[in-house]
This record gives sequence, C-alpha cells and structure tokens, in this order.
Amino acid sequence: MLPRSAKGLVPCWERTLSEQIHPMGPHHLPFYLAPGSGTDVLMVVMGIFLVAALVWVGTLYLRLHSLPERMAHKSEKLQFEIVAILGLLALFTHIHLFWVAGLLLAMIDIPDFGTPLRSIAGSVEKIADAEPDTGAEAEDEAPAPLSPRLPEKKSANVAKEARGGHV
Repeated sequence: MLPRSAKGLVPCWERTLSEQIHPMGPHHLPFYLAPGSGTDVLMVVMGIFLVAALVWVGTLYLRLHSLPERMAHKSEKLQFEIVAILGLLALFTHIHLFWVAGLLLAMIDIPDFGTPLRSIAGSVEKIADAEPDTGAEAEDEAPAPLSPRLPEKKSANVAKEARGGHV
C-alpha cells in the first residue's frame, strides 16, 4: 500500500528510501547483487575479464595473421618480402585470399636460381680472363665478308630423292 498524506498519494520524488529490508523479502542477498551504497564487484571483475579476453584474442589474431611471415622468415629475402606484402594486403583490405596466397607461398621452397647462375657467370669470367690476349691480332685481320645471298632453301623431299624415291 502506498503512503498517504493529507492530500492523498505521495509522489515518487518525495518518497524516502529506508535501509530496512521488507519483512517479506530475503534477509540474505546473493553476492552478485550490488548493495545500494557500494560498487558492483561483479561488474568490475567482468570488465577486467572482458579487457583481458579482448587483449588475448587480439594477440591470438595477430599471431595467426603473421604465421606466413614467420614461416617465410627463413627463406629468401624476395620470397619473405612478397609474403609480408600479401599479409599486409590481407590485413588492411580484409581479402582473405591474400593471406591464403601468402601462406601457400611461405610453404613452398622456391629453388635458388641465383647462386648457380652467379657461379656460372664467375666461371665464364675466369675462362675469358685465362685465354691469351689476341685482341690486337684479331683487329689486324679483316673478317671474311659475309655472303649477301641467303642459302637456297632445300626442298622437304631431299631425303626421298636421296633414297631414290619419286617426288
């Protein structure tokens, strides 16, 4: 029943709260209900848990996102740079195909073509330096003039003619 004044019902802004618990209410409140004069402990604990979970999930996401770069770190520099660029493109554009392509590229060992070619080039350079210097003699001799006429085109049936067959 609402308290009555001389004029009738009391408006809600004029009512006062009492510290007493209603006799029909429970006398022992559960721990998760905040007291009227204190802080809500459960909300503070859940806020800390939420921030910690958010940091953990963010770290997990970034660690998973950098997986192709960590895999390609021990490969060649060019392959590592391509994988890193694909990872950045996937991060900023949200196109996951770039991340998958970077992961596949990081898993593949691209053969090293540069080292054997450098070795061949070094060997050819050594061979070229080891030959006697005939540059002055070669300049004195004039090269034979090339024939301005192209060689005649042989027919496709030359082999048949050589065996005695008819054309």
